[in-house]
Amino acid sequence: MTGTVDALLLLSFGGPERPEDVMPFLENVTRGRGVPRERLDEVAQHYLHFGGVSPINALNRELIAAIEAEFAVRAVDLPVYFGNRNWHPMIEETVATMRADGIGHALVFPTSAWGGYSGCRQYDEDIERARAAVDGAPELTKLRQYFDHPLLIDSFADAVRAAVRELPADSRERARLVFTAHSIPVAADVAAGPPADGGHLYSRQVAEAARLCAAATGFDDFDVVWQSRSGPPQVPWLDPDIVDHLEALSGKGVEAVVVCPVGFVSDHLEVVWDLDNEAAEKAAELGMAFARAATPGPDPRFARMVAELVGEHLHGNEPRRSGTVPGYGCTRNGAICAPGCCEPVRRRK
Repeated sequence: MTGTVDALLLLSFGGPERPEDVMPFLENVTRGRGVPRERLDEVAQHYLHFGGVSPINALNRELIAAIEAEFAVRAVDLPVYFGNRNWHPMIEETVATMRADGIGHALVFPTSAWGGYSGCRQYDEDIERARAAVDGAPELTKLRQYFDHPLLIDSFADAVRAAVRELPADSRERARLVFTAHSIPVAADVAAGPPADGGHLYSRQVAEAARLCAAATGFDDFDVVWQSRSGPPQVPWLDPDIVDHLEALSGKGVEAVVVCPVGFVSDHLEVVWDLDNEAAEKAAELGMAFARAATPGPDPRFARMVAELVGEHLHGNEPRRSGTVPGYGCTRNGAICAPGCCEPVRRRK
């Protein structure tokens, strides 16, 4: 890694911004996975329900503006670029622009806090692919995993407190706290992390973030469940699913629930569809009071966290971490990802 840093690149998943983008976007997401066309048509309806527009790009542009404002306060003179894996602005396009602008070395902030293939290594592959596509591409250094950063945990904790206040007053003390994150195949979770670390890094990190948030909000007991699974039913994924879990809680007499999407940094489509629509509708069907905690992206503390992660590189600042589960990434003061870390798992058809 060179000593000079010229820019920050925010790297995200991407999403359609008009109806005609929806199917090409989904084809990009699922390329090479053998996903049946009928499944793509089903998922496309989720996007079309919201006019064919995913919130994710707009939310990322708002985040970039907040990061730029935070950089100005801290006198950090770095332009912020925006690139995506699956839809425009594609990372290859952005890296070409960065080269044209004379950027020699940029740090990369991924909008995923986690270890594992999809949450970490695939972003490294995005970076490698983009640099290979652009002659003279700048050096790109991805920032570390930040699932237990104190500013992230504090933001989630305040969001949980606010969600509790949305419940009817007579049910708040009895409300069950449920954390959700994106499900992945069990085999992918087994392979998550450096081989010597024992695997299951993704689910361990999610559980740790949930534990830290619950402790900060005074909940002695809580659940960690999953959402947004896709893929063939014969392939085991992390479970239980949030909707199934609500039914199980109702069967135990739980009358109120607060759901915190701890696995997501912003209210993109999977959050608003799976939680604000499907889970909320199931809770109403069960006669269960339901409140969903906000994601941290719009919170000013999230942009401050990004600035702190950048500061670890610019100034050698000590990383701030709240938990005990390992975190990895390319940082001067952190653990570097080991060879063989988070190998992709061959998908069964």
